[in-house]
Parts: sequence; structure tokens; C-alpha cells
Amino acid sequence: MSTSAVAADPKQNPFTLVYEGAIAKNEPGQVHIHPVQYELNGLKIAANVYTPPNYDAGRTYAAIVVAHPNGGVKEQTAGLHAQRLAGLGYVTIAMDAAYQGGSGGEPRSTDKPQFRIEDIHGAADFITRYPGVDATRLGLLGICGGGGYSLAAAKTDRRFKAVATLSMFNSGRVRRNGFADSQRQTLEQRLKDASDARAQEKAGGPIRYSGDANMTDAQIAALPFEMYRQGYHYYWRTHAHPGSTFRYTTSSLLDLMRWDATDQIELITQPLLMIAGSKADSLYMTEEAFAKATGTQDKELFKIEGATHIETYWVPEYVDATIGKLGPFFARTL
Repeated sequence: MSTSAVAADPKQNPFTLVYEGAIAKNEPGQVHIHPVQYELNGLKIAANVYTPPNYDAGRTYAAIVVAHPNGGVKEQTAGLHAQRLAGLGYVTIAMDAAYQGGSGGEPRSTDKPQFRIEDIHGAADFITRYPGVDATRLGLLGICGGGGYSLAAAKTDRRFKAVATLSMFNSGRVRRNGFADSQRQTLEQRLKDASDARAQEKAGGPIRYSGDANMTDAQIAALPFEMYRQGYHYYWRTHAHPGSTFRYTTSSLLDLMRWDATDQIELITQPLLMIAGSKADSLYMTEEAFAKATGTQDKELFKIEGATHIETYWVPEYVDATIGKLGPFFARTL
């Protein structure tokens, strides 16, 4: 990596935040964090709301929903970006996906696009009723898999007046074709595995999971894609959190593999900002989605020079670059 990260311990932060510069105490005149719970379709959703310095519920604020990466939780990069955006004067919310992290839902680690998209609509429901929030000035930021799901949510939810993505990951395409389309030849077998997993699950058998591995450093180093190599270091080493895991129910693939973040993307008419690292091996997903987003003329693709996918999550200079673009974008559009 271009910059070294020191492993964070969630037990050392009262809010279990694991990102650099995380709030440990609500101090006067600073950004404050407010852990909240709300109900969505019968499930309890765990979230953190961040309010700007000197927040006054009697004033009005624009708000931003921040959707976390696949396998991530609100205490990692989603929380970091939510906190930084609150520092610019926004009320922000970073929530755990249903069935994941601190949110409710069984079986655990279910990862279906329709649920992840509904999470974003639900966060909008909650934050637009938060004291001081102007419901007509709502933005959306999705990171990695949350970026793909944010594009999907914004296609039809016109409460979102502006949409931004960071290191967008098209979960459907990757689960279907493999990363960089490297697994097309095994598609039929993987579909059978997913079908068998659902049959076993519905028959009352054990839940089968995919993507779960406790790798050694040598095994991580041998992975074929930089995003996955750095991803394992981020999620299992430097920014590990007990609620965060790579795994998902194998039966989720029945839904993931027939879904694509770019389907009907021309329905997005809102201003769109897509940010990705210039060296990210996932960049092709952002570039494809950006090209297909023909419904909006107010759009920009910004590449962070020298950054890989995972490095955009936490490397200070790259986070600064992201906030440096998001600040003017949301100021103009919200």
C-alpha cells in the first residue's frame, strides 16, 4: 500500500469506530455522533447519525445518506466519510444493512440487492424526519457495493437530489461474471450451487455461506486481484470490526447474479458524481456505469490519482481528495 495503516481496536472507541480521527466523545463545537435504531419492514436497523459542529435543531440542514461497502459496517469507511461530511455542515447517516452488522434479520449476512436498496430508501425515511433536516435537500453517497446500490435507489427515489459514488462496485456483475469477468466459464456451476444452497436452507438444513475465509498473510498475498489483497488487509487486519465480514449466504447469489447496477441507469436524472482511484482494478465498473448514465447531463467522473480501490477508503490524502470533490458537489446541488 502507498501508506501504512495501524490496526484499530474497536474496543478502544466507545462507539466501536475503527477509522482514523473517529469521534470518541461528543465535544462542544465539534461534530457529534448519535447512535440510533429505527424499524424497516419489521427489522431493527442500527445507524449512526452525525450532526455538524454547533448543530441546532431549530435551524435547517441538508442531509446525506452514506451506504457502506459489501461486507462493511457503519463503523468503517462509511462512518469516516459521514463524519467528514458532517464537518462540512450536513446531517449524515451511516447505517448497517439489514441482516448485517448491528442490524436485525435472519439468516445473518444475507446480501440481496433488493434489501440493500431498501436500506437506502429506509435511511432516507428516517433522516428526512430528523430534527433540523430539510427533506428537500437530501443527498446520497454510496461506497463500493453501496455505490452500486445507491445508483439503483436513485433511479426511482426522487427524494435524492444528488448522487455520488466512491469506488463503485457492481455486485451483480462481479457475482455473475467474477471480478474482471474472470469466472464466466463457471457460471452454470455456481448457479447450481446457489440453487442447491437455497433448497437446503428452505428444507431446514445448515445455511451455506460464500466469500468467508480466514486467510494467512501468505494466502492474502497470493490473491490474483489487488482489490481483494488490500481488502483482506483492510477488513481483517487494519480496520477489522466484529460486525464486518466478507461472507454472504450462498443463496443470495440467486438474486445477485440476475441483478446489475447499470440496468435502467438512464433513469438517474439527478446530478451525479462518480469518484474512483486511477489505479483501482475495479475502475472499469465506475467507467461503465458513468458511460451508461445518459439520463443526466450534470455528471462528472473524478479519478483520484494514484489511488487503488481500498486505499480510497482510508488513506488520508485520498480521503481528503474525495471530500474535496464532494464538498463543492453537494454545496451546489443541495
